[in-house]
Amino acid sequence: MLRGLPTLLLLALALVCAPTACAQTAQPSPPEPPPPPFDPNQSVSTKPGALAATIWSNTTTLHAQIDRWRAEGDPSVGPAPREVTLRAVFHQRLHLLLADRPRLYRAVVRRLPPKLAADARDIFTAKRSLRRLAGSGARRRVRTGPALPAGRLLSFYRQAQARFRVRPRVLASVNLIESGFNRIRNNSTAGAQGPMQFIPSTWRAYGMGGNIRDPQDAILGAANYLRASGAPRNYRRALYAYNHSSLYVEAVLRYAKVIARDPHTFYVLHSWHIFVRSGSGFRRITGPGPR
Repeated sequence: MLRGLPTLLLLALALVCAPTACAQTAQPSPPEPPPPPFDPNQSVSTKPGALAATIWSNTTTLHAQIDRWRAEGDPSVGPAPREVTLRAVFHQRLHLLLADRPRLYRAVVRRLPPKLAADARDIFTAKRSLRRLAGSGARRRVRTGPALPAGRLLSFYRQAQARFRVRPRVLASVNLIESGFNRIRNNSTAGAQGPMQFIPSTWRAYGMGGNIRDPQDAILGAANYLRASGAPRNYRRALYAYNHSSLYVEAVLRYAKVIARDPHTFYVLHSWHIFVRSGSGFRRITGPGPR
């Protein structure tokens, strides 16, 4: 009888421990699938209240994503995170819609918080000015390429400011308008070339021997030309020398105001992509798919 006790005790212990052992060896439940990526092509309500709410919500989320990118990543290396790009493209779509429909724009801007309303006014005016400047010229095939990382471009603007005292936000606005931060690689109909769109004869005078198609050289050359033409004392005069159009001057200064209002804005505008007008509205030709 005594010899049987160890066996009985072992069986009892095994019965006690079995549920725990089973729990430890049970297969874990599969992880939840990640949420689908944000869709920048989603349908948009054209009711003023709903559209204003969409602009506010998207901008708030986008700024938070930019903060996380700057805190955890390096904007001078590689492209923006995918979620930043997708939200920025959606931001761009919303403002293209407002620029295309002035009555809707006026109804929406009244419903936006003051800072977003000011941004919307400046972007609307810039886009309308550039549309009038472009007119209805013949449509050309658009050659495209990638933009340099946002942080690298910022460093070039600051180098130019240190040397020529031209504000980075003005240089960034020219870079945006002229080539979408070098995403558009066409020469202009007048023969202007590179990310800051210099006429070769002007480049020979102000390019300081650099490469007209190199972003750093082009930004320094643009700052040199703007300084020689009146900046920083008179940006309107300097920009008019750069492009003989008051519409162009207005567009550059409006985008510069938006950038000055909030440090997030440069990263938003840098993450915009290239849209072309088609028979059914606007079609995006760069940036992550689907387009």
